[in-house]
Amino acid sequence: MGDTRGAELGGAQGLDPVAPEPGPAAVPGEREEPKQGSILFLGGSEIKSCAVVKYSSAPPQAAFARLQEKTDLKLPPANWLRESAKLGPAGATILGNSKKSKPFSSFGMAYEFIDSIGNDVDVVSDSENIKKLLKIPYSKSHVSMAVHRIGRTLLLDDLDIQELFMRSSQTGDWTWLKEFYQRLIDQKWQRKKKSKEHWYQKAILSKFLYYSINGDEAAQPVPNSEEQHREEAAEDEADEAGRVSWPAPFEMPSSLSEDASASNQGSVPLEPSYVVGHVASALREQNLATLFNDGESSQGLKNDFVRNILWTFEDIHMLVGSNMPIFGGGRYPAVSLRLRDNNKPINVLTGIDYWLDNLICNVPELVMCFHVNGIVQKYEMIKTEDIPNLENSNFSTKVIKDIAQNILSFLKSNCTKEGHTYWLFKASGSDIVKLYDLTTLCEETEDKYQNPFTMPVAILLYKVACNMMLKKNQNRKHYGTIRTLLLNCVKLLDKGRHPQMIASANYMLSELFQLDEPKKDEAGAFPLNSNSDESYSEEEEEEEDMPDSDENGSYSTGSDPPDDNKAVAVIKSVGELSVPEKYKSTHQIRPSCAFPVCHDTEERCRLVLSYVLEGLKSVDSSIKKESDLPAADPSTPIPLKYEDESKSVGPECLEKQMALFLDKMGLFREVKRLSQSGMIPGSWQHKMKLQLILKSSKAYYVLSDAAVSLQKYGRALRYIKLALQCHDTYCCLHMNMLSEVLMFLCQCLTLCGDIQLMLAQNANNRAAYLEEYNYQTKEDQEILHSLHRESSCQVFSWATDLSTDLECQLSISCKCYEAANEILIFSNLKEHNTEQYTQVMKRTGNVRNEIGVFYMNQAAALQSERVESKTVSSAEQQLWKKSFSCFEKGIQNFESIDDATNAALLLCNMGRLMRICAHAHCASGGDFKREFSPEEALYYNKAVDYYLKALRSLGKREVHSAVWDSVNWELSTTYFTMATLLQDYAPLSRKAQEQIEKEVSESMMKSLKYCDVDTVSARQPLCQYRAATIHHRLASMYHSCLRNQVGDEHQRKQHRVLVDLHYGKAVKFFQLLKDAPCELLRVQLERVAFAEFQMASQNSSGGKLKTLYGALDIMTQSHSVFHLMRKELIGECEQGLEDGNSSAAKVPTENSSVSLNKEEILKLLSIFESRLSFLLLQSIKLLTSTKKKMGGNTEEDDVLKTNKYVYSLLLRSVANKNLTLLERIEVILNLLEQLTQGNEGKNLGIQ
Repeated sequence: MGDTRGAELGGAQGLDPVAPEPGPAAVPGEREEPKQGSILFLGGSEIKSCAVVKYSSAPPQAAFARLQEKTDLKLPPANWLRESAKLGPAGATILGNSKKSKPFSSFGMAYEFIDSIGNDVDVVSDSENIKKLLKIPYSKSHVSMAVHRIGRTLLLDDLDIQELFMRSSQTGDWTWLKEFYQRLIDQKWQRKKKSKEHWYQKAILSKFLYYSINGDEAAQPVPNSEEQHREEAAEDEADEAGRVSWPAPFEMPSSLSEDASASNQGSVPLEPSYVVGHVASALREQNLATLFNDGESSQGLKNDFVRNILWTFEDIHMLVGSNMPIFGGGRYPAVSLRLRDNNKPINVLTGIDYWLDNLICNVPELVMCFHVNGIVQKYEMIKTEDIPNLENSNFSTKVIKDIAQNILSFLKSNCTKEGHTYWLFKASGSDIVKLYDLTTLCEETEDKYQNPFTMPVAILLYKVACNMMLKKNQNRKHYGTIRTLLLNCVKLLDKGRHPQMIASANYMLSELFQLDEPKKDEAGAFPLNSNSDESYSEEEEEEEDMPDSDENGSYSTGSDPPDDNKAVAVIKSVGELSVPEKYKSTHQIRPSCAFPVCHDTEERCRLVLSYVLEGLKSVDSSIKKESDLPAADPSTPIPLKYEDESKSVGPECLEKQMALFLDKMGLFREVKRLSQSGMIPGSWQHKMKLQLILKSSKAYYVLSDAAVSLQKYGRALRYIKLALQCHDTYCCLHMNMLSEVLMFLCQCLTLCGDIQLMLAQNANNRAAYLEEYNYQTKEDQEILHSLHRESSCQVFSWATDLSTDLECQLSISCKCYEAANEILIFSNLKEHNTEQYTQVMKRTGNVRNEIGVFYMNQAAALQSERVESKTVSSAEQQLWKKSFSCFEKGIQNFESIDDATNAALLLCNMGRLMRICAHAHCASGGDFKREFSPEEALYYNKAVDYYLKALRSLGKREVHSAVWDSVNWELSTTYFTMATLLQDYAPLSRKAQEQIEKEVSESMMKSLKYCDVDTVSARQPLCQYRAATIHHRLASMYHSCLRNQVGDEHQRKQHRVLVDLHYGKAVKFFQLLKDAPCELLRVQLERVAFAEFQMASQNSSGGKLKTLYGALDIMTQSHSVFHLMRKELIGECEQGLEDGNSSAAKVPTENSSVSLNKEEILKLLSIFESRLSFLLLQSIKLLTSTKKKMGGNTEEDDVLKTNKYVYSLLLRSVANKNLTLLERIEVILNLLEQLTQGNEGKNLGIQ
């Protein structure tokens, strides 16, 4: 095109006769950036036409030379049929001006501009085919075209019936079509030969075009002898050009079935080479590269046009191929050159031809050279918009537009099935246009692959789908379209002949399903049950509600001739095509284009695995087996090697297998290993099988993950086993492990560890899990057979066997996490995948905690069984060591990821372990000389250290309040237990009493420190009870010290203060609790005893009386305790009456538990009565003696009177042995009430 590129693209024709300025030079053979075309105003009515050159291999436009008058075009010019330096290699194509379309020309263009197919473009065809269709109402000539539908795009190709039948006579192919044609259309078919006039006109046109570019040498003829030779050569060449080279029906090359590598030797295979690039299924982006070899050229699948133009005619978008010669130079930036016989006027057909050619190529003017018998007469310039108004060639551009729209609507409405070859046929001289479905007709014969369009259509479906998959911004709503394209592609292909394409298509089908996305996201992205193929045709959506009446199109099989019921649709008269909107597209999109709705993850994964299996079958069928593997019956399940005993998978054995596994993982990147099936590394089978295996591994992983969420752990283990078997095979086939693949392996091992841990924690359902684990679908079996062609699939067997031993399951889980961690470390993935590393570390720490607890519980069980022996067994010590080691490693795991909370929990468990060890070292309970041993003290102090470390790890309560409170409680319990044991089993043989009391006091106070009585929680009542008990014990200890020790008065006074303080606090906490009446009563009685002890050491009557009143006040404070006891006893009696005989079976149990409480109450009640009796008697004596000595006063007399009365009632009550417990309590309540009322308002004693 050179400097005249702008001329070729054209300016605004019809508006400005001045030529536009030249555009920048373009490199021939390269795609050009789209440029805005022009709008032509023709014949007074506006016809919109925009042409954008998408590709051009044309040389720079040559300026044409005007031939002198009387130039004899019968004489060949000197440059005739020779290459021209100005024109380049495309010159012969341009000047040949052949109007013969090749049978696969549209496919060549479609492969070149795959982005436009199925979506943006309505029609792809040779410009000659477009012109032929638009001239149907004006022409009596026959029309024969093949029509294919890809999405919303129609591909039109010339179908030369005569050439086909000539081939049929020679080879026997196409006999079914020949018989059909002769039976229904033309019974006396015979090949029509080209006339001599045809060859004459073709020759002088060729000579005229060569003269026109010859410049100064335009008039130089060649010598006579050479002239004769050239003319013969030209005629032979034209004859050859007239015959179309049809490929034979596609056959399986012998080399393909025997040896995949043999295609490089000898003949070129007919199937194009599809190479699918290396892809990690775990990644979202598909790196699918599709490469075609030179085998295409032999099938006519090349883009042979000089230029490809995106032509928009009104609302119809067409990708058109054109070889029309365009000339430039002078004031004509772009013109088309035509040769006409002056004796023959231009008719309508010729006018339409010239007009459409100029319109398609955006050429503003036509230069017409007239001749008479080959002698040049004159030239004439005609503007493109004036062509429809030429004399004898008048036609309406509006009618041409209506014809185009009607034909497109007719074809779109009836060519509905992708992959099918439709035949549009109009017999010569006929007005009826018929459309046949050749694919359906062909399938009725013995071999459906007799259709030569089958393979090109399949390739195109595949390429369009592939291109849509590669678009990074591809909306998932188009997945239904891609799936339909691929399914139709696979439907066309023969499994034995095209394994590579079938495998690749099935892989892409599997890639359409995003396995790791929940269903709700998919539904949010696009409605799955809607028609995902809406991009086929916008008109169809707008017009789908239109009624299907005769006005909208009279084509229907019902109006066909009775002897021709094979036609899909018929145009009864070509005249109908000129009626505006006579035909409208009424085609409804097929429901099969919708993306399948998967109701759950398992259904989605199963669909993916079905495609993967088909792909694997295609790959395996194409591999030559060097030595046949043992025949495997797909119906026979592959044994999963389940063993009831865990001997073969013990912890020691696991260590060895783990070491072997890690060693093997290291070798994956260094050692080249061949597959067992003999696949050649780098071959398409090798690459494709890698991707299919990786996809299946991903699908099984997702299935396993889904089964875990459903708590189907046996099924989950089976799926993760299959995932790891797939991964093992992948590792056998691939030398260089990609980081994404290693990352996926890490995820698989992590999930496997999770499953083994869940199986260990749910041992009660082991039988159900075993049944799930051993179940296998036929699909899984077939995939496994394909895997076993390459590998033994045993590398990960240590991780995926179902064990019945709890310890073994926990160990396997731990080893899985350790293996995942090792992969992250040695493959340098740790830094780039911190989240995954954190998860693995958390899980490792967690399972080590589980194992530590398991060993700890075993040790505690052994300890409980050890009754007679006083020494700790070696088995217990071994379990302690194992448990301690697991906790220690778990803490390191959590600390490595700064997980303070979990580290604190494990430190807490270590504290518990130390307490178990301490408990194990205590002497037998039957030994009355038992003392708190140094070993116990050592382990309890270690436990305290671990609890304190746990608190330091957390730092403050806000980090995790629940864990903080739990650690505090355990620490408080440890101090309390230690203090209690020290108090109850005082080591007097080693320590002095004072030192022991000091240690007890310190431990009790520390226990109080970590006992949180203020925070409202479920544990608050326990904390309050603990605090009350501690204060009670301390008060009792100091009380005992006062009774038993003789010390200085200062210390005794301090002890008295402490006794009062702790008894008071104990009462306060017990009063907060509603379920400890006995404990509260016991504390009160001890306080009374302490008052009696103090009174015994007092000498003055006033002091004794004051102490007595204090003790009686404590007695009256116990009124609430007895009231609570009375309420509980009444409630039990009522409950017993309500139950009656219906709960007779439960009565003994209830009575026994109640009697135990009653015994405790009776014991305390008897003590209470005796102490009350003693205090009342002493008060009566003291008050009486005081009255005699000092004279009485009214107040003291009233108190004395009340006390005597209460004392008498108490004595009578105690003497009556027939009173029930409830009655005795009611008497006490009455007496206490009398005492309270009698002393009310008196300022006596403590009152």
